Amino acid sequence: MTSMRVLKFGGTSVGSTDAFARVADIVRKAHEEDKVVVVTSAMSGVTDALIRAAKAAAAGDETPYRDTRNELLVKHQIVAGQLIEDGMERAAISRLLDDKLREFERLCQSIYVLGELTARGLDVVSGLGEQMAAPLLAAVLRSAGIRAEAVDAREIIVTDDTFGAANPILDLTCPRVQEKIRPLLEEGIVPVVTGFIAATREGITTTLGRGGSDYSASILAACLNADEVQIWTDVNGVLTADPRIVPDARTLPELSYVEAAELAYFGAKVLHPKTILPAVERDIPIRVLNTFDPEGPNTRIVRKPRPVGTPVKAIAVIRDLALVTVEGRGMMGVPGIAARTFGAVARTGVSVLMISQASSEQSICFVIPAVDVDKVIASLHEEMERELRRGYIDRIWSQDHIVIIAVVGAAMRGTPGISARVFGALGEAGINVIAIAQGSSEVNISLVVAADQADEAVRRIHNAFELHRVEALWNLPAETS
Repeated sequence: MTSMRVLKFGGTSVGSTDAFARVADIVRKAHEEDKVVVVTSAMSGVTDALIRAAKAAAAGDETPYRDTRNELLVKHQIVAGQLIEDGMERAAISRLLDDKLREFERLCQSIYVLGELTARGLDVVSGLGEQMAAPLLAAVLRSAGIRAEAVDAREIIVTDDTFGAANPILDLTCPRVQEKIRPLLEEGIVPVVTGFIAATREGITTTLGRGGSDYSASILAACLNADEVQIWTDVNGVLTADPRIVPDARTLPELSYVEAAELAYFGAKVLHPKTILPAVERDIPIRVLNTFDPEGPNTRIVRKPRPVGTPVKAIAVIRDLALVTVEGRGMMGVPGIAARTFGAVARTGVSVLMISQASSEQSICFVIPAVDVDKVIASLHEEMERELRRGYIDRIWSQDHIVIIAVVGAAMRGTPGISARVFGALGEAGINVIAIAQGSSEVNISLVVAADQADEAVRRIHNAFELHRVEALWNLPAETS
């Protein structure tokens, strides 16, 4: 029985002529076995270039968007010129690219005149890369002998109007996906869908957040009840740690949905944090593979992975953070302090990444991006002005140059001694833990350490749990109490 796979290719996977050719080969092999839906990101660097040019236009500089237009036209035409043999097909793609880049130029001219770049306008500009990549990839596939057709996701994925990080409305999306995609699959055609972008009910362009092409693939897979989502990137699956920090990091054969979600949230950039959600609802496996090493190690993400002989699966790091502390002896027993603290933070629109509170209730500390510290502290001073004046709160301050290290593994739940091994490894290296947090799910222990000690901390924890032996450990009985 033929199964269905949704294959998503990231920016590096469609970053050059050679990469496009590799993608065509991967799609051909998959299409020979299964029904295939392809989701593509913009070519690597394109979205960033579009955004930089639009922001420059808003600041009163026309030169960047004119230069960007020319650079992007050349970047895409090189691929078309080398991989599309049919002259008419090549000419059609050239016209489409020219049209999209003229649209980009017109948008930037408007932004320049207004001197403002709204979130809605930014979504329109930043989504143009996928609108060029999908038709180009479809044409490359056709040139390689694969029947393919580009599909604009704005016609099928319906979202709310949260520009920059829109939320899909599956009740409206799935019927459109079925109506548009199913007939193509039945005819043996590979749909090549624009990742990242979508549209509101009214047809206004939205985006799913940076890296949102993963999310696009998961949404389509859920609506089509696909058998697997494949995320093709430039690394061999999900690793036990960043190999730039830990040279002997290894690919994890399997992860649970919850472990993958934790790693995505805590900075492992292999997956968009929301990718897991639609897959979980339909129990669809997600596989992370390397476009440039298709036969190499990869990671499968499922509801219940096989048992592994270590309670810790992987270690992730979030950098460029600050720890904000609200402290004072007068806070003890005073109701509502925590609610007011986080209400003041919420009003700034800043996300809190981690919270730690002393049991004595004399301090609350939380971690936020370092770039947001000044406005958060200002908001807290305004909210707590009376408490500061009366001495109930002694001070509100921040510690900069810190990172969060997340130690992730579902088997940590109910396994004694995990914290002791983590802190023992750090203590032996003389690394000070500034703050800690562990959720009730016990899937993740989060530590705050100084930025200059972060890499050594990751190496020490990785070594303490022998994660370099992950392939061997996978075949051992899981640790028990």
